[in-house]
Amino acid sequence: MGELTISDKEGVVSIAAKQGVEAMIKPLVKEIHLFDSFVAGTSFLEDSGVLDKVKVGDKLALRRENNKFDSKAILILTSDGQKLGYIPEKDNLIFSRLMDAGKALFATITEIKERRGNFKQISIGIYLADF
Repeated sequence: MGELTISDKEGVVSIAAKQGVEAMIKPLVKEIHLFDSFVAGTSFLEDSGVLDKVKVGDKLALRRENNKFDSKAILILTSDGQKLGYIPEKDNLIFSRLMDAGKALFATITEIKERRGNFKQISIGIYLADF
């Protein structure tokens, strides 16, 4: 998307119609790095093919999950909505509280290491999208 351009004659509605609301909001968003962690639960994926599709730099969605094993569970999803795993239980207390309070969090893949067999260790950075 191009840069936001505003002339004195244009109103907010006109700008939104021409360039999209995202173009108006994006300059106001700060991405604040909170923590480094890894993707847990990759060995339990129904479709392990997702592990071959991800790469360093990919942006990942974080979503709270109603989970009978962990009341603070945070699901990690690829940009196309595929389940990649979870924020580790030992790391998710503060992040689940932030998300429950309405804060927008996301993750970015920082490193992928091949381990024994088909196992991959996926390191992530967790960010707060602050407006």
